[in-house]
Amino acid sequence: MVASIIVIFFRFHFLSRAEELAKRIWAAGWMVVHHKHLPKWLKDNDFLIKGHRAPMHSYWRCFKSIFRVHTETGNIWTHLLGFIAFMSVAIYFVTRPSTEIQLQEKAVFSAFFFGANTCLFFSWMFHTVYCHSEQVGKFFNKLDYCGISMLTMGSFVPWLYYSFYCAPLPRTIYMVAIFVLGTTCIVVSMWDKFATAKFRPVRAGVFIALGLSGVIPAMHFVIKYGLWEGVYNAALGWLVLMAFLYIGGAVIYAVRIPERFWPGRFDIWCQSHQIFHLFVVAAAFIHYHGITQAAQNRLSNGDCLPED
Repeated sequence: MVASIIVIFFRFHFLSRAEELAKRIWAAGWMVVHHKHLPKWLKDNDFLIKGHRAPMHSYWRCFKSIFRVHTETGNIWTHLLGFIAFMSVAIYFVTRPSTEIQLQEKAVFSAFFFGANTCLFFSWMFHTVYCHSEQVGKFFNKLDYCGISMLTMGSFVPWLYYSFYCAPLPRTIYMVAIFVLGTTCIVVSMWDKFATAKFRPVRAGVFIALGLSGVIPAMHFVIKYGLWEGVYNAALGWLVLMAFLYIGGAVIYAVRIPERFWPGRFDIWCQSHQIFHLFVVAAAFIHYHGITQAAQNRLSNGDCLPED
């Protein structure tokens, strides 16, 4: 009896020490800091007070921080999980046999998949490593903005292709135009000052303008074919919903809602950048649903009829 008690005591003591040791190992080398203790190049959002990562100067430590809790945890995982989901959808789509999805459709949709996955990949990578150093942070910040432009360009390709399926000239003109505009945004994104906090409203405005450039081909389609045709066959309703999500997310990101009104309460979860990320993922999936419907409607109509 006494021996059993002693064994239980030592087991409990050992487990307690082991748990304490595990907690110390987990906490070793990890510490979050107050916003005022950050260097100037890491002070992006003045309304997030606590829970920031200090400069790490180590890629390994940056990637380990994915599994820690800090101001960027939500930003990393919202787009990391979105990237995994979209990559899975893309692989499934392009590996379907030609009897289900023809090569031509795979090529058209691949432009959208490439843009979406590039955007999500650059985003979670930036939020993971931007605290490495100022130089690394600036470089990945540029890639993050380039990814947004590539998502926008890739999103236009399938919609323009199927909406103007029987009108090759305007389809080509609009595709070239969106490519030129998107490339211009990428060039501007490579400008160092563009990534600073001072230019946050400008960044939001540039990308909103790029997205709103789709209003012109949409209006063209409605004028030429009618509103009902646009909603029913060209999935304009889904396109409008996607645009509202993108624009709404960009506005929330630019004005820093809700943390602007309650500084310190949204340091870890539900901050504006996380909401923006969720809107982007939701909008991308909505767009995928819309262009899928547009493709099915267009292909079910058969060959193009000669216009009067």
